[in-house]
Amino acid sequence: MSGTATLQDASWLASGPAGRVLALLDCDGEEARVVGGAVRNALLGLPPGDIDVATTATPDVVQRRARAAGIKNVPTGIDHGTVTLVVDGRPVEVTTLREDVETFGRKATVAFGRDWERDAQRRDFTINGLSADRAGVVHDHVGGLADLAQRRVRFIGNPDRRIAEDYLRILRFFRFHAAYGAGEIDRAGYLACIRGRDGLATLSAERIGMEMRKLLTADGAHHAAVAMSDAGLLLAVLGGVAYPGALAAMMANERARGLQPDAMLRLGALAVAVTEDARRLGARLRLANREVKMLDSMGHRWWRLAGMDEATARRRLYRLGEARFRDRVMLAWARAGQHADAAYWSNLLTLPDRWPVPSFPLKADDFLVRGFAAGPALGHVLSLAEDAWLAAGFPQERSALDAIADQTAARFARDHKL
Repeated sequence: MSGTATLQDASWLASGPAGRVLALLDCDGEEARVVGGAVRNALLGLPPGDIDVATTATPDVVQRRARAAGIKNVPTGIDHGTVTLVVDGRPVEVTTLREDVETFGRKATVAFGRDWERDAQRRDFTINGLSADRAGVVHDHVGGLADLAQRRVRFIGNPDRRIAEDYLRILRFFRFHAAYGAGEIDRAGYLACIRGRDGLATLSAERIGMEMRKLLTADGAHHAAVAMSDAGLLLAVLGGVAYPGALAAMMANERARGLQPDAMLRLGALAVAVTEDARRLGARLRLANREVKMLDSMGHRWWRLAGMDEATARRRLYRLGEARFRDRVMLAWARAGQHADAAYWSNLLTLPDRWPVPSFPLKADDFLVRGFAAGPALGHVLSLAEDAWLAAGFPQERSALDAIADQTAARFARDHKL
């Protein structure tokens, strides 16, 4: 199963943060290689991204050499052999070769070693088990090169064992397939995820939320969501009904409008039908307050956006603001189904471009001169005047504004017997 390949462009291994760290550790009886995602990405012609380095040097040697070179080092996972070196402002995670002696979920007793093959065999997926030396030679001990060529995401060794080591690997399996896979999902891995799905309950909401954000922004997010739904995994993760078809529509609309993938827009399409869904997802995925508010706004009566005339749409835009308006329109369009009127929804989405939202022109002074004093009544009458201004079509002429102020003041006085 072992094999090698050569990177077409290995310049990043000889310069920058990766080059400095490899030069520091790949000498004087020790060996160092870049491992994992950076190697996978380089083989696919993608930017390397985060740099992880594995080395035969023990953590104390790594720290000693870093100090001698004037490189900041942080013992981020010293018990497991990990030291983070900060090079040119970028963190490079350096981990000593190791093998698991005992494993209890994420907690493992490890022994440091010098065997690259055994180190590779303890990783999650074959495409992440590759390593590259300073010369750009890629070393493969787990069949990752063949799987990468086939765009196949496959667990290293026994899938059940890999999952039991960390149940987050269930989500990572689908996330990596969404990002790098093609064709049918690996059956052995898929069945192992189903067998291990009860282990998802042991994971923290933060870890699940971070993984789901990454999964949802991948190109193959829809296919991964369908596979997860069929396996009963989406219900376990989201705690409610999922709508993969709406997710597919949201992704298509993003692409058509040239938008970058948005995890919250896609999550809203997949899992938000009413505002209560937003609050549930906030707790299950430990979302930030701003993310929950975004989902809550998207889910608030989104179905009322269908078939609106221009005047009503302007009032909605005024009340919601541009960002919330666009988000809710995107959700409503995604939920409109295959017979959605694309021209209508596209026109609605461009409303903020065609119609700059005006500011409410009446102020407190307009009612102070009409006999109102500062206090709750003033705030109430201003709110009523704003409603009347919206209903009148956002007039700006002074005569129209004075008429709205007079009528609102008179109505308020009549209703409150002033």
